[in-house]
Parts: sequence; C-alpha cells; structure tokens
Amino acid sequence: MSEMVPESWRAALEPVLATPEARRLGGWLRAEEDAGRQIFPPRGQRLRALELTPLDQVRVVILGQDPYHGPGQAHGLSFSVPEGVRQPPSLMNIYKELHTDLGIAPRGHGNLDRWAKQGVLLLNNALTVEAGRAGSHAGRGWEAVTDAAVAAVAARQEPSVFILWGSHAQGKAARIAGLEENGRHLILRSPHPSPLSAHRGFFGSRPFSRANSFLEANGRGTIDW
Repeated sequence: MSEMVPESWRAALEPVLATPEARRLGGWLRAEEDAGRQIFPPRGQRLRALELTPLDQVRVVILGQDPYHGPGQAHGLSFSVPEGVRQPPSLMNIYKELHTDLGIAPRGHGNLDRWAKQGVLLLNNALTVEAGRAGSHAGRGWEAVTDAAVAAVAARQEPSVFILWGSHAQGKAARIAGLEENGRHLILRSPHPSPLSAHRGFFGSRPFSRANSFLEANGRGTIDW
C-alpha cells in the first residue's frame, strides 16, 4: 500500500503503513475482493484525497466517516460524488449552508474536486467500504492511517482550519495529539449535515465564511467555495 501514497504524504504515513496492522489491512482488502465482495471506491481512487491535496498545500480539513456505499458514488473524497451521480442528502445540506453563508448557488453536481485542488483535504476516517454496508470497514486499520494524515496537518506551522461535522469527526480530532496545543489552527465544530441532525446547529454555523476569514487573516488566502 505504501507505494501508492503520494510523495508529499510519504514521510508522514510510511511509519504507519510499515506496521503489521497496515499489512493486515492490505491483505484483508485483497481477500475481500478475491471473495467477490464489491469494495468502494475502486482501486486507484482510495487515496485520491491525498493525491489531489498535497500535505504542503492543505489549508482546510473536512473529515467524513466512510465512503458512500452505493454504486458509482464514492470516488475518494469525503462528501463528494462524481458528476452525473445524484447528490446525497448530506451534500445537499452542505450546499444549502454554503448558499446561506456565502450566497453561492448550489451546483448541478456533487463533485468536490475543485475544493480539493485548492487545499481542502476531504478525508474519510475509513477509506473503503463494502457495497451496501455503511461502516463495514471501520476498525479494520484505516483509522491509524487517517489519524496520521490529520496529525501531519496539525503538526505543520502553517495555520489550517479543521471543520468537524458531527460527533464522529470531533472524536477523531480529539485523538490527534497537539491539534489545539498552541491555538494556531482554527477548529470549527457543528452537528453533521445529515438530514437527521442538520437542523440542530449545522444550518447557520457558517463554516465557509469563518474558514476564509481565518485563512485570510493568517496570510493563507481564501478558498473559492
């Protein structure tokens, strides 16, 4: 698996990928596929968040739980779907809040590549899932890899924004030592954009304008959301 990690992330992730746990994860995924189980996203897209957003270009981190588990939905970025795929409810709510916050009209597609290429790391906690089984790859070893990625961003001197939607993302960040040690990063917490929780405080949280205000104040430009 380590040979697939983009160059900018290798120093941060190779110690984790060299562990027996990571090797077991790789072997288990191969065995699942050999057994005929459909895994999303397909090979070649599982580290796409790291490919589109090099470590030294990260300005914002948005954490998701695991990939979408429907056919054609997952393509390696949290909350994002390829163009031509129906927007999931959580993404629709993200677009609603973006419109309220910055007046940006919802797009006709759910592909967030454009964000990723501007330094928005759209990272899921687990980077694979079995078709039709949400959360099925949780606890299989991805968490150590994605913890290391988040910790690498937190360790950088450049101020970044961590957008944590829901208790799962907030709990993950809480495990990253040093995330809030010196206050150089901005951490935005709110309920998840899911229809089950968005009305409990996600709507009205204004994460996009708040992130841009912080980035601009710290000389890191702004994201064209």
